[in-house]
Amino acid sequence: MSDGPGLTGVLSPETVALVERTLAELGPLPDPTTLPPAEGRAQSLLANARCNVDLPPMHRASEIWLDEDAELGAARCRVRVLVPPDAGVGAILFVHGGGFAFCSPETHERCARVLAIESGLPVVLPDYRLAPEHPFPAGLKDVISVLRSIFDATESVGVSRGPLLVSGDSAGANLALAAMLHEQAAGRGLPDGALLFYGNYARSFETPSYIRFSEGPGLTRGKMQRYWSFYAGGQEIEADPLACPLVAGDAELAALPPLHLMAAAVDPLLSDTLMLSDRLKALGRDDELSIVPGVMHGFLQNTYELSAAREALAAAGRAARRLTGRS
Repeated sequence: MSDGPGLTGVLSPETVALVERTLAELGPLPDPTTLPPAEGRAQSLLANARCNVDLPPMHRASEIWLDEDAELGAARCRVRVLVPPDAGVGAILFVHGGGFAFCSPETHERCARVLAIESGLPVVLPDYRLAPEHPFPAGLKDVISVLRSIFDATESVGVSRGPLLVSGDSAGANLALAAMLHEQAAGRGLPDGALLFYGNYARSFETPSYIRFSEGPGLTRGKMQRYWSFYAGGQEIEADPLACPLVAGDAELAALPPLHLMAAAVDPLLSDTLMLSDRLKALGRDDELSIVPGVMHGFLQNTYELSAAREALAAAGRAARRLTGRS
């Protein structure tokens, strides 16, 4: 894998300092993917709690419950709604990451609040079902159901009808992209665009970045193999674009709304974003691509301590304004 300008594959001094502080505060923690699900989630919540301090104030922060959709196969879903001061109409559906198995709207709240402020739009976070208890496509169906609810937004959802974007980080980016592919195939309306952050888009572990960063720092190839195993639940999903969006056909990718793609330079998943970008370019599209140097997977969680995370979300906010015609 060749590096672009400034992409050395080395963590920045600021990121190294953050890693050292985190280790000093939490100590060495076991790999959560090797723990029983409940224990792994508890550890993930603990690790992310230090990121969710000094939360930027919202005009409104509330929760709603959306009913199950038996026809779609979606469960009743808790949704966190974050409305920034002076919010515009419309919303961003933000799907949290966590390897399809961990995390929640609470673990990603500071990140989502910063995105809400930078974009000027309400951010809606679904608490979708998690693997391994609920493998593919359970969580995806929940995300699709929430997306449809926002399209039909009323005051009960907490947002006003208007431009709609989907977004997500890591596994959440996969789910956001897969949701659009699902709705496209169903002949339903699509969002105005998407903000996709360091997503995992295929169950393939021999890409250049998987090889280069197989042992991290942070995310490793072994962890991703276990995450994908949780999500697959024994199913053969490698050829299903709703599980692995990189295998979607050219026509399906060409018909997607505009995308803002962002990746971390020191990340086993870097190649996933680069391969998606290359396919889109080959189709004549002009989607935005940003590779943030000196940071590792999950860096957007650290907006309190990491200037690179704040700058990256500011860029995503500007992209959101462009995609919704508000720039």
